[in-house]
Amino acid sequence: MPRQTKPLTATEVKNAKPKEKEYYLTDGLGLKLRVLTSGSKQWLLNYYRPTSGKRANLSLGRYPDVSLVQARKSSLCAKELIAQGVDPQEERERQNQEHKEIHDHTFINVSKDWFEIKKDSVTPDYAVDIWRSLELHVFPSIANIPVKNIDAPLIIDLLKPIEAKGSLETVKRLSQRLNEVMNFATNCGLVRANPLTGIKAAFKKPKKENMAALKPTELPELMGAIANASIKRTTRCLLEWQLHTMTRPSEASGAKWCEIDIDEKIWIIPAERMKKRREHRIPLTEQAIDLLKVMKPISRHREFVFPSDRDPKKPCNSQTANMALKRMGFAGRLVSHGLRSLASTTLNEQGFQADLIEAALAHVDDNQVRSAYNRTDYLERRIPMMCWWSGHIEEAAQGSLSVTGTKTLKIIG
Repeated sequence: MPRQTKPLTATEVKNAKPKEKEYYLTDGLGLKLRVLTSGSKQWLLNYYRPTSGKRANLSLGRYPDVSLVQARKSSLCAKELIAQGVDPQEERERQNQEHKEIHDHTFINVSKDWFEIKKDSVTPDYAVDIWRSLELHVFPSIANIPVKNIDAPLIIDLLKPIEAKGSLETVKRLSQRLNEVMNFATNCGLVRANPLTGIKAAFKKPKKENMAALKPTELPELMGAIANASIKRTTRCLLEWQLHTMTRPSEASGAKWCEIDIDEKIWIIPAERMKKRREHRIPLTEQAIDLLKVMKPISRHREFVFPSDRDPKKPCNSQTANMALKRMGFAGRLVSHGLRSLASTTLNEQGFQADLIEAALAHVDDNQVRSAYNRTDYLERRIPMMCWWSGHIEEAAQGSLSVTGTKTLKIIG
């Protein structure tokens, strides 16, 4: 006859004291209390796994969080599963996974994990644009939906109203970003496959439009407009700085004094501020340095060369130049990014070497093999080209009160 185990009492459980070594108090039918040397007490159910027949311990919680009565109830539930051929540990893992899929692996949580990685591969401004687009168009509808329940019909229904408004570029960008999130979910094992792979076929394609830019012959008109415009000195200098340096709007507006070495006549934009995440060196011409001299009394004590009016501790908004061009009457004809196109077209027409122009624009070769081997930025060879370009701008500005068109810089308003 098997030995009968006397069931534990609540008092015995409460009064169990730690010893030099951990020990067990047995309640019977596999339920026991583990008493650690630290004084901590833990309920365990010792059982045979229904699949392998091997012994295993199932944790039922700590005392006093789990009382003797509660431990017995949990033990009974576990034995019912065992009787059905279900391992209680495997069932617990399945339930935990199901809980994660519903509560932890929601679309917004997965998007946050994806974005933590994504934001390090793009410029800060672009990272903000990505997250705002999701906050505006996506999260209000599907933030708390488990990522495993995301499918193509759901997303197509979400984006169709945006398409109906004619915002085809927005639909295109959102489709790309949603695909990236779901690819991330797939790679993390949260879904078996990305269900959004082909959703772009469900929408109209946006017509490809080039950035609005002026013809090279219209440069004098632009310089005259900049000179006569009712804009702040910082904005005027920013426009001309972007024109002379051939940089992108965010790169120009975010220029920091610590990036510039006036003595060496060079501006080094760190990789984290560049679109292609590669450091960009720009030789500074005399005209570009003149712009810095104008800005020196305004912002030399600040971090940024072109500080914001509202908060001088921050840089000008990357759209500042764009808004100024609109107010100057160039809406539909020129955007600030188009200043780069103006420079590129002019330099190409003048016969400058294509590699030098592409390097000046910080373009990375689409041919990945060629790009990997061709790491030079042709800095020394670009200096004569940049000097010619600044001289060309200065010549176009003759007769106006632009910063580069006159040496009487103090009269600029």
